[in-house]
Amino acid sequence: MTVLDSVKEAVGLGDHAAAAPASREAMRDARLPLQYRDSCANLLIPLNKCRHENSFLPWRCEDERHGYEKCQYEEFKKRVAKMEEIKAARAAASTA
Repeated sequence: MTVLDSVKEAVGLGDHAAAAPASREAMRDARLPLQYRDSCANLLIPLNKCRHENSFLPWRCEDERHGYEKCQYEEFKKRVAKMEEIKAARAAASTA
């Protein structure tokens, strides 16, 4: 892994498909609420750890937060695209 790849991964610009999802045990041990146990949980666990270690100072965990928020946004875009596909399929079925 090059320095550029490690920097991209640190700020959340790397390939998230290659990132291993958090296991149920890891999410349970991190005491994540159920609504946060999604495909971005592997980024939320270190973010929460950083927040607790730094007394929730917002400037201390910027890289982790940015990576987590980017992951959440990418997941949102996937859900929107899937919904658009479903709507298009329904519209095509109703006109046919």
